[in-house]
Amino acid sequence: MDKQELGAFLRSRRERLQPQDVGLPSGPRRRTPGLRREEVAVLAHISTEYYIRLEQGRAPRPSGDVLAAIAGVLRLTDTESDHLHLLAGTAPNRTAPHRRDVRPSILALLERLPRTAGIVTSAAFEVLAWNDLAAALMEDFAPLTPDDRNLARRAFLGPQRADETLYGLSDTADFRLRVVTQLRTTLARYPTDPAVAGLIDELRDNSPDFTRLWARHDVQAPPIPTKTFRHPAVGDVTVDCDTLTLTDRDQHLVLYSAPPGSPGAEALALLDTPSRTRPSPHVLGTVRRIA
Repeated sequence: MDKQELGAFLRSRRERLQPQDVGLPSGPRRRTPGLRREEVAVLAHISTEYYIRLEQGRAPRPSGDVLAAIAGVLRLTDTESDHLHLLAGTAPNRTAPHRRDVRPSILALLERLPRTAGIVTSAAFEVLAWNDLAAALMEDFAPLTPDDRNLARRAFLGPQRADETLYGLSDTADFRLRVVTQLRTTLARYPTDPAVAGLIDELRDNSPDFTRLWARHDVQAPPIPTKTFRHPAVGDVTVDCDTLTLTDRDQHLVLYSAPPGSPGAEALALLDTPSRTRPSPHVLGTVRRIA
């Protein structure tokens, strides 16, 4: 717990707010900017003395519930709330569900990527958006229900048997381990999200493989620099796999590409033929709303 930094951060966030921002009357002219300390304490349902000691760097470590209450009063963003918990040495206690809406700029980026298959996944492995090359390499997600577009569910409960691969992937076992480790982290971040808890319960109830991996309590999966898809039309497609974290929405942009001149690049070129129909922005918009 970094008491001095914690106090300075709370003070800076408090001073940027006005009473009307939190539903309080503005009242007479104030000598100092922002909310008063006692106003923050009252709105967060903690004692004024304790909050003052927090800002002065003299208080003991606050609980996760206290920090969540203060974050709500100070209108902190998810990133600011995470930083607050980091300074206090506690894990953030989020009450909102994980985000499923994809930024329009990311949707546009997916369509502009040359010879690169790309998908956006949520913190719970829901495929929220994809480009046409990803549909050709993996499958067309458009006709699937949101449940069927969940890669965790497909990996453990899909039509393939436990010993078969997902999308012909050579590293299906590693991917399943990655699913389990990420879902454990996601559950810690969103302990009250019924979609996350429901997915995990479903997998534990119906997949012995998931149950076995879940019992290991692993939180770090091995890196996956490359993947090989066994495609029914073009054969083996070996690609680089790069995952970029979209921190503002706790989503991942997964990109599959191959070095120019490689067999993987030639296979992607065959899949990326002009004759294929490109999805319209309206289709991607529909995906974003119903995911």
